[in-house]
Amino acid sequence: MEQTGSRKRKAPAIEGAAGSSSSQGLVGAAGEGPLLLPKKQKRPATRRSLVPYLMSREVGARGRAGFPGFEGRLRGYAVQKLPELLRERELALGTLNKVFASQWLNARQVVCGTKCNTLFVVDVQSGQTTRIPLLRNRKPEPARVQPSCGIHAIELNPSKTLLATGGENPNSLAVYRLPTLDPVCLGDRHGHKDWIFAIAWMSDTVAVSGSRDGTVALWRMDPDMVNGSITWHNEAGLPVYAHIHPRDMNSIPKSNPSNRKVRALAFSGKNQELGAVSLDGYFHLWKARSTLSRLLSIRLPYCRENVCLTYCDELSLYAVGSQSHVSFVDPRQRQQNIRPLCSREGGTGVRSLSFYQHIITVGTGHGSLLFYDVRAQKFVEEKASVILDSSREPTGRKLRLTCGRGWLNQDNLWANYFGGMNEFPNALYTHCYNWPEMKLFVAGGPLPSGLHGNYAGLWS
Repeated sequence: MEQTGSRKRKAPAIEGAAGSSSSQGLVGAAGEGPLLLPKKQKRPATRRSLVPYLMSREVGARGRAGFPGFEGRLRGYAVQKLPELLRERELALGTLNKVFASQWLNARQVVCGTKCNTLFVVDVQSGQTTRIPLLRNRKPEPARVQPSCGIHAIELNPSKTLLATGGENPNSLAVYRLPTLDPVCLGDRHGHKDWIFAIAWMSDTVAVSGSRDGTVALWRMDPDMVNGSITWHNEAGLPVYAHIHPRDMNSIPKSNPSNRKVRALAFSGKNQELGAVSLDGYFHLWKARSTLSRLLSIRLPYCRENVCLTYCDELSLYAVGSQSHVSFVDPRQRQQNIRPLCSREGGTGVRSLSFYQHIITVGTGHGSLLFYDVRAQKFVEEKASVILDSSREPTGRKLRLTCGRGWLNQDNLWANYFGGMNEFPNALYTHCYNWPEMKLFVAGGPLPSGLHGNYAGLWS
């Protein structure tokens, strides 16, 4: 296994122990009491918010909060109520250009990737940002005809001990150890020939990447390397990392060779299947084992700008975001029974999607967040009053959260082509929930490719 040196850096302070998550920390905070409990017990950390307290009182759960089904009912109650309670606090990111990807590391830190090929961690409480050095290919890169596309994907493995993203060369897969963000390995040998747009973890040590070259690659990390049993340093004491090659590569069918770019991936752990969306308007499904075996390809009803994909384990359903719609795919049904939803956001497209239970969150290219109830097959609606009263009636209007203005570089390009516009909404390229803390991180930037700017906000 080959090694290379990395640039000297100081690792950022990432809170929490390796393998911990926000939810694990909250559960551990409850602990076990003495044999004889006092009359007034300390309320577990998971019950500190108003919603769990009211829910427990409503169902008479005092002293028996652990009865079967309570946690599920609590999550269902929260997912219905949270969107209308969210309020925005913008985060300043300086002059970075367009945040394309994000993931929560713990209760207060989010890791992000940008179009300007910057990987950084932002503390949502203090607003402080810390840049993470990117991993370099073993061989020097030839001069590129076109600039880098930046970092389009960031994914944590199931145990939250590894983070996969792009390297300094966006064709390469970079893996870091958590919580230290020390480099582990770089997938730059015999891999993709074009930019990586999507990453999905199949297990703690196996990841799949999808590229603009029309291929998906399966990568396996050495367990000793992942567990830290192998320690590499060069003579100067700097950390070094391994260079790995894919264990398997598959090309998607060439229905339209000029536009068969893999744009998004989603993994079903329950079915051990990998879904992919290509820009030629197809959904593809692979059986994911030690190798990838393609099962089917489905023509999507809306074929323009299919750029995001998410999967719901509870409903065994994929959702695909396109220019104006979200389409649903159930691979086990020949005829799709859930009709597509239309975002109706000025044709600026669906730019980010996420499932939580039966609610899907839609980030649009017009700076707004929408929420869709898949079971009811309708958008979550605004309520008639802001008072917390369960008897309030819906207004019939979609609940729409509009994000702030962010930062825009008003350079010559902006002045010549967009200077007459008073407002310029940001495309919401990424969003991620921290459900134990009931927080939502949202980020993006201006939609036109030539404009330079960013937006980031914490909704809580």
